[in-house]
Amino acid sequence: MRDFIDSEIERIHKLVGPNGHVIGAVSGGVDSSVGASLLHKALGNRFHPILVDTGLLRLNEATEVKARLESHIPGMKLHVVDASEKYFAALSGIEDPEKKRKIIGNLFIEIFDETVHNFLKMDPSDCHLLQGTLYPDVIESISYKGPSHTIKTHHNVGGLPEKMKMKIIEPFRLLFKDEVRRVGTELGLHEDSILRHPFPGPGLAIRIIGPINRADVATLQIADNIYIEELKKSGDYKKIGQAFAVLLPSVKTVGIMGDCRTYESALCLRAVETSDFMTADWYKMPYDLLAKISTRIVNEVKGINRVMYDVSSKPPSTIEFL
Repeated sequence: MRDFIDSEIERIHKLVGPNGHVIGAVSGGVDSSVGASLLHKALGNRFHPILVDTGLLRLNEATEVKARLESHIPGMKLHVVDASEKYFAALSGIEDPEKKRKIIGNLFIEIFDETVHNFLKMDPSDCHLLQGTLYPDVIESISYKGPSHTIKTHHNVGGLPEKMKMKIIEPFRLLFKDEVRRVGTELGLHEDSILRHPFPGPGLAIRIIGPINRADVATLQIADNIYIEELKKSGDYKKIGQAFAVLLPSVKTVGIMGDCRTYESALCLRAVETSDFMTADWYKMPYDLLAKISTRIVNEVKGINRVMYDVSSKPPSTIEFL
């Protein structure tokens, strides 16, 4: 990985040139965090990291990511753009997951172009855009070596518009997740950034079955936060490759709260063990931990009265639901 870092920095210098600038699409996940560290090391203040708050991030994510990365990568300043209104408007009434991904990808680039123009006072056509694309993303979206059947369009691969003005830099396009984590370790990133579970570019838009609205996103944010909080308390978080909650707002179930009948949404918990994310086995969650998580979610999250656990492996299932 040390050789990879040296060769990649050399490649970036040649690609960007002595006066070129790179805009960083930063989400706070492992891939974009390690990518930001690499580009900041390569280019210094010619690298401009931007986090687009789509309104579909985890609970308090934008604030937490800004504080974490600025403390872990000395000298780097992360610019946060609140684009939640645009995203909720664009996704209103959209159920199909592929349409969601395409909308998110197109809007993502529009917002970056606007930010480069208005905030950085640069011409997007003169800049490169950093993307944290990994090899599994490429395989599931389009074949790197030729046509293949698309499993799902990743917003940073097949979901970007052809009219995009910025040129793409994808330093990890042919790496797997475990290799990117090793790059992060070589760069000296803190484990809070390196060991984070993956979070999809489209965010919670693909963890809600059906149309997107603010109320359902808020419900899922709280439930997912409880889930991850309990996994970290128990120590299971580090044993799991990826864990998250999926809201099924159209699946209403009958429950009892006190002496009253409830008719509310179901929530599904997902956790997998994997090294490369090409294949994955469902995590054998301790029953007492599952019970604690379920009890907290049903008691603390308004609108959810049933919690389920996904016992599907990849393949035949994918890790994400959508």
